[in-house]
Amino acid sequence: MERQMSDLPGIVITGISGRMGRMLAATVAASDKARLVGAVERTGHDWIGRDLGEALGGAKNGVIVSDDPLEAFAKAQAVIDFTAPAATLEFARLAAQARAVHVIGTTGFEKEQIAALEPASRHSVQIRAGNMSLGVNLLTKLAKTVAAALDADWDIEVVEAHHNRKVDAPSGTALMLGQAAAEGRGIDLDGMTESGRHGITGARKHGAIGFSAIRGGDIVGEHDVIFAAAGERIVLRHIATDRAIFARGALRAALWGQSQKPGQYDMIDVLGI
Repeated sequence: MERQMSDLPGIVITGISGRMGRMLAATVAASDKARLVGAVERTGHDWIGRDLGEALGGAKNGVIVSDDPLEAFAKAQAVIDFTAPAATLEFARLAAQARAVHVIGTTGFEKEQIAALEPASRHSVQIRAGNMSLGVNLLTKLAKTVAAALDADWDIEVVEAHHNRKVDAPSGTALMLGQAAAEGRGIDLDGMTESGRHGITGARKHGAIGFSAIRGGDIVGEHDVIFAAAGERIVLRHIATDRAIFARGALRAALWGQSQKPGQYDMIDVLGI
């Protein structure tokens, strides 16, 4: 027997007017496993009070864009959130009140902000990843494995490239890859990071993990993890050409979270790799 639309998990998307918000809306609309029940934007945005389908340039779909996240979350089973750290912290609190799965694709968090997300996860499922794609998460596992196999004589560099409108650097994905490499090597990333080199910097710190960021054009996302030693290099690479891979991964996470207990998870958990 076919499931009725009303039986499908309801999804709310925050930051609906942004690039990822629009892509997420299209992905959920095309899915036969979920339904879009809410869309949230900041107070004062032109879309507030408008039908989302119409705001997106299509036919009306009955979803009205709101600046009241709690009201939207209360009628949903999951919230997909690619916004900004301060907004995500508030959304985490409200998602916990609504007992909705909170899928967090937001990047640019400070360490203290990441810690501040934890209380909300005691009451709701919280899935956070610097990147929602299957390929990148496989790359993360590979980076950890390779780092564990090589000693500190192999320098590690993470190089990432994104479009010219990205506001944070290094990217959340780059930091995720660096953290994986640090865990593989058994070191603390915070104390062994080199980034933003300029001028007379001196020799590279032995055992450090370096980060470089490129910004330009409409690059969706490219990440290299380079292991370099005397006479040889290993390069692990992922290239994203379609932002839809992140939306599909986020929806997969939202659906997976429906059967989980409250707590903090990542895409490695979702994908079972």
